[in-house]
Amino acid sequence: MEFHKDILKCDSKSEVEHICAFIQQQVRAMKRGGIVIGLSGGIDSALCAALCVEALGKDRVFGLILPEKESNPVSAEYAAKHARELGIETETVDITPTLEAFGTYRKRDEMIRSVFPEYSSESKSKITLPADLLSKDSFNFFTLKIDDGKGNVKSARLNKKALNGIVAATDSKQRTRMMHLYYYAEMKNYIVCGTTNKTEVLEGFFVKYGDGGVDIEPLSHLYKAQVYQLSEHLGVIREIIERAPSPDTWSFQVSDEEFYFRIPYDKLDLLLYAWQNDVPVEQVCETMNLAAEQVKRAMRDFNAKYNATKHLRQLPPTLE
Repeated sequence: MEFHKDILKCDSKSEVEHICAFIQQQVRAMKRGGIVIGLSGGIDSALCAALCVEALGKDRVFGLILPEKESNPVSAEYAAKHARELGIETETVDITPTLEAFGTYRKRDEMIRSVFPEYSSESKSKITLPADLLSKDSFNFFTLKIDDGKGNVKSARLNKKALNGIVAATDSKQRTRMMHLYYYAEMKNYIVCGTTNKTEVLEGFFVKYGDGGVDIEPLSHLYKAQVYQLSEHLGVIREIIERAPSPDTWSFQVSDEEFYFRIPYDKLDLLLYAWQNDVPVEQVCETMNLAAEQVKRAMRDFNAKYNATKHLRQLPPTLE
């Protein structure tokens, strides 16, 4: 089995042409006039928008920027700048009132206060998994971290009830965004473009009927490393390319690595490729200069996350 450090390098020009043909085919097949895409200020949505413009032209791509009160302010700023560079029409809709009406913040904060009673509206919060999986083994137990707004940080391991309550409330952010995307898509007779890449698909790093509830997924065959390659090729703005990937759903800033993956992207994608293609552990060790136990630890983590999130990648079970 061929495996080397450049195994994920692709012919960007050919790959762009391949994806654009797919986008054109799907828009025609669904008999729609164009594409709506949510612009998060991150690299995946930026690349998708650029690909859609390449495939359909700027007049058939509509960008929706959907901030809420806990979003990083630069997210909307970068999204708008990239949209201007592409020349596409956009609209910004603050989803905070919708989330407040649903009780997203209240429901989440009640769960947080079951762990930290002193948590207040001035506090910030996030949940994380144990860091640096390649350095030490540990279970995927989530930790809640809060900042009281004065720089005082506290953390505690979450029990299942608190974790489920916090995640359930937070996931309503992605589902609310998708509700807005489909409103505009149906109003314009467009389709909704997804932005989930292969790294996220394999590990289940998306929300069912949230960012996972779309009409097409142009990036789901691309590892994150390849997303960066195509973004460079299509001229995604530097601010977005150089920005650390983040879910941007927590008031206390957190990276994708810290929140979920536990491995830096430069190693994660190669290890995922090896896992998916059954590359022998010895070959992975030699290529990546890792110990066998490090590689086996990563493979165990991939297996666990893949199996735990299998239902996210499947249609609902039926009797037929």
